[in-house]
Amino acid sequence: MSGRAAGVAAFVLALLAGQAAAADGPAAASAPAASACPPASPVLSPDMLREGMRQAVDSGLMWKATRDGRAVYLYGTIHVAKVAWAFPGPRVVQALRASDVVALELDMADPGVLEHLRQAIARRPDAPALAQGLQRRLQAQMDAACIAPEVLAPMRPEMQAVTLEVMQGRASGLYAEFGIDGVLAGMGHALKKPVRSLETPESQATLLVSDDPAETEATVGAVMDELEGGKSPQMLQRLAGDWQRGDLDDLGGYASWCGCLDTPQQRADFVKLVDERNPLMADKIVQWHAQGESLFVAVGSLHMLGRMGLPALLKARGFEVERVAFAERR
Repeated sequence: MSGRAAGVAAFVLALLAGQAAAADGPAAASAPAASACPPASPVLSPDMLREGMRQAVDSGLMWKATRDGRAVYLYGTIHVAKVAWAFPGPRVVQALRASDVVALELDMADPGVLEHLRQAIARRPDAPALAQGLQRRLQAQMDAACIAPEVLAPMRPEMQAVTLEVMQGRASGLYAEFGIDGVLAGMGHALKKPVRSLETPESQATLLVSDDPAETEATVGAVMDELEGGKSPQMLQRLAGDWQRGDLDDLGGYASWCGCLDTPQQRADFVKLVDERNPLMADKIVQWHAQGESLFVAVGSLHMLGRMGLPALLKARGFEVERVAFAERR
């Protein structure tokens, strides 16, 4: 899985949930036989929802940062997940309930935010077509994923490619529809708490799309290379497994095993997608905390790692930071 897909903005997954649902229907005519298609996401009945909440355990990674007697909970999420992981465990729920404000990369439960997202990644009418060979490669990946062209056509080509890469998780039961960010946004609203966005749809879109046709083709080509190489599903499974177990050591070594940060361009892209966003998010967290509010902050887990991760940045800003231990699984 590429650094681009691993660090992908949460909004892609919010939109992807709707795209995936649409993909299960119209793709049938042009896609491989149904038996060869990745499984569609399960539809949860009320009984399944109740049972999921009853059996929920804490997954992921969480820190508590304290200053001036008020806490900031930093919860590292994953943007695709298995069904069981979508139900937050008791420590996570407790932290969320104890906080005045829920802060996410973007509030994906806000229809206005989603509309801005759609506009930000919409394909420009005047954009030149991809080179024929590259378009054929993109179409081949859509066929393999059982997605009709019209499902992704409204998106810019870069977003079509990254969406396909993320959707490879379906084969191992990892679905955008159960991404942790969206679940927490819904819970925050259900608890009548203010839900705030740390970023804007437009700022996130600029990380992944370009008006330069050469840059667009380079991005799409790089993702196609990763998809055709067949390593993306294994990397996604490892990343997801680390998150579910809260394996900070292996996550911290992501750069050494992902196979996605081997070139100077890949490393520069990752810095732009992850590290450079963290100080801006940290500044906003500190600003809100200084207003007398306690916060539950949930962002992608890669934003929590290393000297540029949010726990380290808040510690440098005078917070006492400790990792919150979750109960060991039997």
